[in-house]
Amino acid sequence: MNHPETTVIPARKGIAFEVRRGSRLKIINTHGSQVLDTWAFALDDMKEYMSMEHTRSSTSRIIPATGDTYVSNLFTPMLTVIEDTSPGIHDTLMCCCSRKTYERLKYEGYHDNCNDNFHAALAGVGRQSAFTPGPLNLFMNFPVSGAGVITREPPVSRPGDHVLFDVKADLLMVISACPQDIQTVNGVGKMPTEAAFQILN
Repeated sequence: MNHPETTVIPARKGIAFEVRRGSRLKIINTHGSQVLDTWAFALDDMKEYMSMEHTRSSTSRIIPATGDTYVSNLFTPMLTVIEDTSPGIHDTLMCCCSRKTYERLKYEGYHDNCNDNFHAALAGVGRQSAFTPGPLNLFMNFPVSGAGVITREPPVSRPGDHVLFDVKADLLMVISACPQDIQTVNGVGKMPTEAAFQILN
């Protein structure tokens, strides 16, 4: 039996790669508390992207569950969740962190961030996007109270937890291992780590 190749997503960095319709994509939280800002684009049209607002409209959930499908801004099916070994706590509401995020947190000087990681990863494969879509924040734990208040809590995922997707279209994926080390977004230790993915045929 052939073992699938595991590709590391470096801590604090972004990576872009292609996946094809009919394959499966396994995204692994290697150390257990790393948030992964995740984007997908139609491989032949960067104007069509995985949309959190369209997905929420389609699934009527804030956090899509196993069996649910993330769709594009044209409601094209992109990724269906077929397995989630984590407690299933992810985020579809928050923007990715950016230079402005760290300015607002009073950080002095440049801080690496998911927005820059996103555009750098695209540039690394010869692509570009005119804007940054709202990401799927895998493993991020920002619960919403009954009063509509969002709180920022550490992830509840564990080392080795993964989400397995059925790939429904030819996609260009971008994943950023979030560099947030000021708040507990990446765990109580505030230490960003690497993560990984596998493409299964």
